Parts: sequence; structure tokens; C-alpha cells
Amino acid sequence: MHFKKIFHPDIAILKELFAGFVRSRHVGRHFRRLPFFGSLSRSSALQEVPQALSHTLIALAQCSQATLFESLGAGADGLSNDQAAAIRERTGPNEIGHEKPLSWRAHLWHCYKNPFNLLLSLLAVISYVTEDKTATLVIGAMVLLSTVLRFWQEGQSNKAADELKDMVGNTATVLRRSGPAGSAGEAAGNGEAAALAAGQPRKTEIPFKDLVPGDIVLLSAGDMIPADMRVLAAKDLFISQASMTGESLPVEKFAELSNPRQANVLDLDNILFMGTNVVSGSATAMVATTGGKTYFGALAQRVTAADPAPTAFQSGVNKVSWLLIRFMFVMSPVVLLINGYTKGDWLEACLFALSVAVGLTPEMLPMIVTSTLAKGAVFLSRKKVIVKRLDAIQSFGAMDVLCTDKTGTLTQDKIFLERHTDAYGAESDEVLELAYLNSYYQTGLKNLLDVAVLAHAEVHRDLDVASAFRKVDEIPFDFNRRRMSVVVAEHGEHHLLICKGAAEEMLGICTHVRHGGQDEALSDAHLAQVRAVTADLNGQGLRVVAVGVKEMPPAKSAYSIADESGLTLVGYIAFLDPPKETTAPAVAALAAHGVAVKVLTGDNELVTLKICQEVGLPARSLLLGSQVEDMDDRQLAGAVEEHHIFAKLTPIHKERIVRALRTNGHVVGFLGDGINDAPALRAADIGISVDSGVDIAKEAADIILLEKNLMVLEEGVIEGRKTFANMLKYIKMTASSNFGNVFSVLVASIFLPFLPMLPLQLLVQNLLYDVSQIVIPFDNVDEQQLRRPQSWQPDDIRRFMLFFGPLSSVFDIITFGAMWYWFGADSPERQTLFQSGWFVVGLLTQTLVVHMIRTPKVPFLQSRASWPLLLMTACVMGIGVFLPMGPLAGYFKLQALPPMYFVFLLVVLLGYAGLVQAMKKLYVRRYGWQ
Repeated sequence: MHFKKIFHPDIAILKELFAGFVRSRHVGRHFRRLPFFGSLSRSSALQEVPQALSHTLIALAQCSQATLFESLGAGADGLSNDQAAAIRERTGPNEIGHEKPLSWRAHLWHCYKNPFNLLLSLLAVISYVTEDKTATLVIGAMVLLSTVLRFWQEGQSNKAADELKDMVGNTATVLRRSGPAGSAGEAAGNGEAAALAAGQPRKTEIPFKDLVPGDIVLLSAGDMIPADMRVLAAKDLFISQASMTGESLPVEKFAELSNPRQANVLDLDNILFMGTNVVSGSATAMVATTGGKTYFGALAQRVTAADPAPTAFQSGVNKVSWLLIRFMFVMSPVVLLINGYTKGDWLEACLFALSVAVGLTPEMLPMIVTSTLAKGAVFLSRKKVIVKRLDAIQSFGAMDVLCTDKTGTLTQDKIFLERHTDAYGAESDEVLELAYLNSYYQTGLKNLLDVAVLAHAEVHRDLDVASAFRKVDEIPFDFNRRRMSVVVAEHGEHHLLICKGAAEEMLGICTHVRHGGQDEALSDAHLAQVRAVTADLNGQGLRVVAVGVKEMPPAKSAYSIADESGLTLVGYIAFLDPPKETTAPAVAALAAHGVAVKVLTGDNELVTLKICQEVGLPARSLLLGSQVEDMDDRQLAGAVEEHHIFAKLTPIHKERIVRALRTNGHVVGFLGDGINDAPALRAADIGISVDSGVDIAKEAADIILLEKNLMVLEEGVIEGRKTFANMLKYIKMTASSNFGNVFSVLVASIFLPFLPMLPLQLLVQNLLYDVSQIVIPFDNVDEQQLRRPQSWQPDDIRRFMLFFGPLSSVFDIITFGAMWYWFGADSPERQTLFQSGWFVVGLLTQTLVVHMIRTPKVPFLQSRASWPLLLMTACVMGIGVFLPMGPLAGYFKLQALPPMYFVFLLVVLLGYAGLVQAMKKLYVRRYGWQ
């Protein structure tokens, strides 16, 4: 059986699968997308796996089934629950050994070892060596605050995420039989006591982690392979091994080894590997090895030891971080040289330069990022949305194009069989009977259409299916043929091939049409008539599936795609697949927030246009899969911008469209739940699936919806933008404030005969400012900032820093003049008064700017911060005034300020707020506001 390319995932699938294991508990749980593993190939994968494991798998492939059963202590009818439990005690759960959560010690170290904390620790060591123990304590407190807050926040986030992720897990269909002690009582509640009492195996769904060697697993299209397994029986079984070898073409697997001398373990055609997936066909297989003893587990243990490369989101954070760090590395030596040269005290100048370096270090950034993302994950968890990759929340906010499948995502989960007609539109029970036999006997992936057909139980009774028919063979569905066939024998006599599939594809293999009980040649006139019938049904919004038959000789026992020719078209079954109630409001809400929705479906164009019109999507133009096939990448890049509806697509077409949109600079989300959606889910910036989706679709997704309420997509977009906006607030505040402070320090260092602020005072000021930022993740965000997609723009942050930073320096210099000329702090003997005055002004303006630049609007009046932020900043400002005025002033080398100073302070704060607001309006007019 020739199988054309269905999936075209690149080698990045391997990296995604392995990275998912790092934080997951078992296969198929957390599919994290970290890009390190992209360089692995078939040869490197082979080299990484111990030879002993390869020899074991080759031996399992070469032995007979009887030997296999004996070696694993199992039989063709599976294991009992007691046997499985006993084996699990010996082998452990089907989990990768290193995928356990980090210990608290390792997690604490992970929270500490960011560049900012390491830099601060170095500065603390230098302070200790120079015997400035107070500075050492303050810097240590800053490091401790940043590390402990991040440790606690990540711990809470991981705990909440794990509880939710336990609600979504992949399961395998296994055979279970009653054990020696009998398990009938256990199954009686399921209505299977009789079968168990007779020792007959029953099908049951169990989590991947509960599988043990010897389990018999039933596989069909869309299933993930949960362990290394030996095939016992297979029918047109094609497996995607791209996760192992990087090869995009699926490979066929058989029950018998075609080459007994095969030495390459990856080429064993009767062994299935954990982490691969079923593309088409069906099989029965026995679990051979589980967990870390699998080929995948052994490879993962070697490969995941290396640190993964950063995601696009992490790269954005890193760029901003290094922008601030480079600024610190440039400015601190300048401060050191100026103060050392002008003051003559190089030790004091060194300590002051170190304090400036500390002030320029955004040590709270890792905690702020973690807190904002965790808050978003917790919010979405309340909406029954599982975030498998935490930084996918930010991608949600940056998304400007959402591509979605139609069936089961835009439309309802329950499809109704509305019509069953002959080829000319008249009601026909024969068509329903044939469709029922086809759906009943197929063993592949039963979709919603099959469920709707099988709901007609009266057909089963009327035809006496159990005794009148016997299944001979089947030809499974695939997305190139878009049809499937079963062959049945009626009363042990002639064979009847019954094929159902997409109308156009079926017409291509039919040579006759049944009309009034007679089979007639399918002439052009007949063809025009039947196409008019399907067009009319499609125009009513019905999804049409054609049904054809072919008489076959009873001596034949094996069938293939070549037999799907010369069929007689009997008629159609037409399904009503109405849109979800939430689809139209969700599409409108996404459009209002700047997210364009594009429909990518394998269904025909007429039904697709009808559904799109009902949900409010522009249905002016449509692109078909055949047109996509004829386009090169450059042509497709232009076409995806012009069209919003794409129909009759294969999985590879969907993937190409998503990649074309990303190449054009869009941040693309993809919503899908079928096996044909998996390549596009992987190719998108953010993959979204549903809990009822097939295993491989849930594996490829970053976010899973537990409930199919599409309005949660809008809420996810808004939460993603809130998350990003609050992260950006901290970065903008820190960057502009730091730039202004350094500029002020440089001016003061040149003209003053003493330090404008002692190192200890500068460190305390920075610590208090950091404390005021802790609650930024919980701040409110203006509605206008949520209307458009947001993304990292380091150049915009640099411009913002240069624009607003010097504003605080204006009032710092005014403060310098007032303290020198008005309050008489004009000599080294009175420097304490000068330093106390600037300490208060500097801290209060820094804290005030939090409210000024958190919004483009007028703060406190048009836009109010959250109560936690209001309270925290008020407390910090109060502490800033209390320190020089209270009993701790001497410890920090501060002194009480005169009453007139506070009049001056009020004027400075009001003037600063007014100037920032005026410049903010100018900035918004020129550059906009992100």
C-alpha cells in the first residue's frame, strides 16, 4: 500500500517531545516546546542509546509470539488487574526516570542562579571584602527577597498547574481479564460481570503511566504509542516516527519481521516506539518495555541532560535584561572614575560605584516575569484552561492571527444525521444501511460522523447485523484518499465492499450510479445531476458523505486501495453540523481585539462558506487545497494575507499556511482537535486543542481547553496582554528610573565635593523601590492597552528610557540646588542633610513614577492602579519619609529635615508629575503606547 506524505513535521518534534518530559510525569502530559533538541538525527539517536537496549529490542522483534508471551508472562488475552499491579511493583510506573519534579533544593538553586542575582552576589562579596558589612547585608536582603519570592511563586504555580494537568492525560485501550482471584465484582457495575466471570478479556482505558510489560494494547489512528511494543496484528498500520528519526514520511508496521537479520533497531518493522504516533490503520500490540527502559526513555536520559535553548519569549526577556546589564557595565566605571578623581577617596568611590551598579540591576525581573505568568495561568485555570507551557500565556497576548479547524471546533461536538438519500436526492434506507455497516465494522478512528450513523440502532436490529454479516477486511481512512472501506460477507456468500467518503473523491472512483434499483453507467449527464444534488445539500449547510459499493468474489480475503475502483454510487448521507453558540460571539470578540480568524478545514467549500457566514466571518473569497498545492512559498505568503477561508486542505496544506503566516511576521495560533491538525498545531506559535481531541493533537498543543467554550479564547488573549503589559511596566519603570538616577549621579559627582548619597543609602533606596514593585503582576491594565496584540520591542524600551529618564534628573538637579543654596547643605560637614534630602526626593519620585508611566492616561483620575499597588507604594513612600525623621536615621547616616523641606518636596512631586504627564502626551502622539 503506497502512502503519500501526510505529516511533514521537522526535526523540532523530537526536541518538543523530549523537552516535554523534563517537567512532566508521564508520556503525553506536558508537551513543552524548547528548541535544543532540533539537531538530533537518526544517526545521533542511534549513537545515544545503549547497545544492550538495542539488542533487547532486536531480540523481541525476532522471537515468535509464543516466546514473547512466555518471556513476559502474559497471553493474547492480556493481563488481569492483579497481575498488572504485581508487575508494576517490580517495574515501576511507565514514566521517564528524570522527569520527576525538582527537589526543593534544586528548585531554590534554579530560582537563585539568574544573571542579576549572581551579579548582586559578586557585589556583596566585594562589599564584604572592603568591610562594608551594612552594604553586604542590604545586598544580601535584595538577593534573598528576589530568590524567595520567585521560589514561592513558582512553587504555587507548579502546584496549581499539576492539579489541573492531572485532569488531562492520555489513556491507552488495553485488554483486561479476570485474574485467579476473580475481578468480576469489580466490573459488575460496568455490566461486564458475565464476561469477566467467563475469563473473557474486556477493553478498558487506563492512563499511560499504568501500563506494564505484557499489557495488550489496541491502537487506531490518532493514538500515541505509550511504550515500546511488539506488534501482534496490524491492518494498514502507518506510524509517524519523526520524533525518533526526523523522517517526515510515515512507515508501515507489520506483525511479522520482514528482515530477520535487521540490525538497525529503528528499522524493525514489528516494533513500535514510545513517543511515536499512529497515522492510519489499526493494530494490536504487546507492551515490551516501559518508562526509562524504553528506547525513548534511554535517549531522553542522554539528550535532556543539556540545557535547552531559550524560547522566543525567553529571548525577548533576555534581550531586555542584557540591555540593562550593558548599561550598568558602562555607567558604573564612569561613576567610579569621576568620583575617585574628584573626591580623591578611591575606596569610597568604589563602594559608591558598586551601589550604583546594584541600583541599575533589575534583580526583580525574574520574579516579576514568573509572577505575572503564574497569575495568568491561575486565572485561566479557573476557566478550565490548562496551560502546558507557561510562557504560552504571553504568546496568547501577542497572537494576531488565529487559524482554526472547522469541524468540532467552530461547530458543535454532536453531529446529526439529517438526510440519507439516493444519488438523485430521494430518501433511501439502503444508503443508511450500507453506511451503518461501514461505520459498525471499521476499526480505525471513529469520528463524529460515524457516531451519528451508529446512533441509528434500529438498522442493527432490522439487518440482524450480528448474525447476517461477517467482516472480511477493511481499508482504513487516510487524508489523501479521504475515504475508507470495509468488506463484509453476507450469510457467508458474496463479498460486498462498502466505501464512504468525501463526495468528489468518491465520484472519482465510481463508474456506475444506482437509480431506481438499477445500476447505470455514470455518464456526464448523470454526473451533472448527482453534483447538483450534493451542491444543493451543501448549500443547506449539510456535510455530505457519499456511499458506494462493489461486489467482490467470495474467495478473496485481503483487500487494498487498488480495489477501490469501479464502484457504484448508491447515494449520500448528509449531516447537520451547526456552529457552537459561542462561535459567533468569540469571533466578534477576537476581531475587536485585533485578532484575525482564518478557517483551515478539510471539508468542502460550500459547507465551509455556509458555516462562516453564520458565525460572521468574511466569506468573500476562498482558497482550495488544490490551489495551495500549486503555489510556491512566495505565492502562498501573499495568498494567506488576502484570504480568510481555506477548504479541502490536507494536513500538510494547513501546516504550510501557518508557516507562511509566521514568515509574514504574524504571531499565529492554531485551534484544532484532530489528527490532521497536529502538524499545524506544532507549526503555530501557540497550539490550542481540547480535552476530547486525539492524543497527538493534545501532545502538539501548548494550551488545552477542558470545556469547548470558545469565549475563553478572548479571555486568554486579554489575560496574555495583561500579563505582558504588567511585565513591560516594570521594565519601563526600572529602565527609565535607572537612567535618570545615573545621569543625576554623574552631574552631582562632577560638581559636589562629597558623594550625593552614601552607598548604604543608595542600596536602601533601591531595596525599598524593589519592594514597591512586588505587586505589579496584580495591577490593573487600561482597556486601550488590551485592544491590540503586543510583542517584545527592545528598541521601544530603549527609546522610552532615553525619553523619560532625564525627566527625573531635572528635578534631582533642582533638589541639588535647593539643598545647597536654600537649606545650606553646601559643605562636607553638612553633607548628611544634603544626602537625606535627595534620599527622600529620589525615593518618592521613583515610586511616584510607577503610577505615572503605568498608563498613558491621567493617573488616579482616568486610570487607577490596583489596591495592592496603591497600598504598597504608599507604604514605601511613608517609610522613605520616616527613615530620616525617625529613630533609625543615625544608623543610615541620615538626619531630620526642616519643615520647609516638605513644602519644597510637595512642589517637586507635583512639578514632576505634571512634566511627566505632559511629556507622556507628546510621546504617545509621536510613538504610540505599548
